[in-house]
Amino acid sequence: MRLASWRWGGKHHAGTVSPCGREVTPLDVPRPDRGALGLLQMLARREGLPRATGPRLPLEAVDLRAPLPRPLRSIFCAGRNYRAHAAELATSVFSNSLPKEDTWPIVFSKLPECVVGPRDDVKLPSSRITTQIDYESELAVVIGTGGLDISRSQAMDHVFGYTVVNDVSARDVQVRHQQWDLGKSFDTFCPMGPWITSADEVDGRDVRVRGWVNGELRQDGRTRDMIFDIATLIETCSRGITLYPGDVIATGTPAGVGMGFSPPRWLRHGDVMRVEIEGLGAIENRFV
Repeated sequence: MRLASWRWGGKHHAGTVSPCGREVTPLDVPRPDRGALGLLQMLARREGLPRATGPRLPLEAVDLRAPLPRPLRSIFCAGRNYRAHAAELATSVFSNSLPKEDTWPIVFSKLPECVVGPRDDVKLPSSRITTQIDYESELAVVIGTGGLDISRSQAMDHVFGYTVVNDVSARDVQVRHQQWDLGKSFDTFCPMGPWITSADEVDGRDVRVRGWVNGELRQDGRTRDMIFDIATLIETCSRGITLYPGDVIATGTPAGVGMGFSPPRWLRHGDVMRVEIEGLGAIENRFV
């Protein structure tokens, strides 16, 4: 199952994507402006999918939005969660905050308002605010069944599915404030999409994650190489915090970010970043 959100006919819609990925069907969703959130909540209550409210449409005829245009709340994010990525930053300003495999994941958040669609522009802040804009190609987990203090052994039962995100980051702002929320949460700093694919169609524990800048392959890794796997991240985020259907956990990025080059290769006006994950599709965003 694939859940998507789009604009068509001057209105917001949410529904399903055909198995071939070329058609969408609008469903009777509460608050379609919130995208697939209502569908996730209905499925969590075991109500099943609602009725269709219109005919199937070609994907190219609609304006695809993020599947969760405004997530339920801030996005949980894992930092430095691939071994090669941690290694490439071992001599950077973040060297003192690298995770150790026998301790705990780094977890921060991005504000829900920073989410934009799979083809939307990412707006660069003024150079007075930041000059070090970076990209991070990531698998995001979408919670389907909520819970508190979820054990690692049961964590995957709480996953509805997965989507693609670009955890856009202002590195100088991260350093300036020491904690990362501000440098991660500028408007438009979380492209997401193209839809949510259910866990019965793809196993996010071992998929290929790639990222291109202006057609140049920069990132190429597999989720099996994460330091803390998906189940551990769910267990960690749910410790004392109730997770709800529609919550999103971004799982970290492979090596190849702009900061990892010498000299660093920051994103500039006109750059196009493509993120593609095996079995989930791709997002592509221009930085302006």
